[in-house]
Amino acid sequence: MLSLVKDDNFCFPIPDVLETEKLKLPSLHADNITNAADTNTWRYLPIGPFTSAQDFIERYYEARVRPNSGYTVFVGLDKTRLSSNGDPIIAGMTGYIHTSRDELRTELMVLVLPKFQHTHVASHMIGLLLRYALNLPTDPERGLGLRRVQWETNAKNKSSIGLAMKMGLRMEGLKRWAGVLQPGKEDGSNGHSTRQGDPREGQRGSDTACLAICWDEWEEGGKKRVEEILMR
Repeated sequence: MLSLVKDDNFCFPIPDVLETEKLKLPSLHADNITNAADTNTWRYLPIGPFTSAQDFIERYYEARVRPNSGYTVFVGLDKTRLSSNGDPIIAGMTGYIHTSRDELRTELMVLVLPKFQHTHVASHMIGLLLRYALNLPTDPERGLGLRRVQWETNAKNKSSIGLAMKMGLRMEGLKRWAGVLQPGKEDGSNGHSTRQGDPREGQRGSDTACLAICWDEWEEGGKKRVEEILMR
């Protein structure tokens, strides 16, 4: 099993594990992610698909996560489903990206494997990351005390937008032509053609929906909402 070592380059302290009664977030196991994902898993994401665990490590983890102090990832383990040896089953991957220690902000990344979609997995992954990011270091459930957590997704990914809003994030706007789509992901296109002479003329573009929750919204009801979800 290709297990990735705990990230030692993130700009904030990383706990050994974040956990609820139903889900835990330890370090990442690359082979389990790539083996359990299908092509549709990566449909609206700017990364993937990957051909193997080694491909995932080389093109994503080693290229984008470990060198970047604003990125760190966790694996989501579903404690309600156990393997034959009694261990929780891997259900997805999540993490913080575009994090700034100076600006006290971060962005969430969430990937849920096919058979765990529309379960508690996504909401518990998000809730654990929101709790750790937005709680103060002095709170009983100690956190980082960040001021802003954002969520960006393809504007056509209605389920992702709905999930973010369920977790208390508010829609802030739309970034037009925010991404260049990889071959095979054209269904995420904004529907417009590129101009003649575009350096990547053969690749369609996408719009990005931007959502966020800030510290004041967290204190004014967001935290209570998330804690109630994590109890389900």
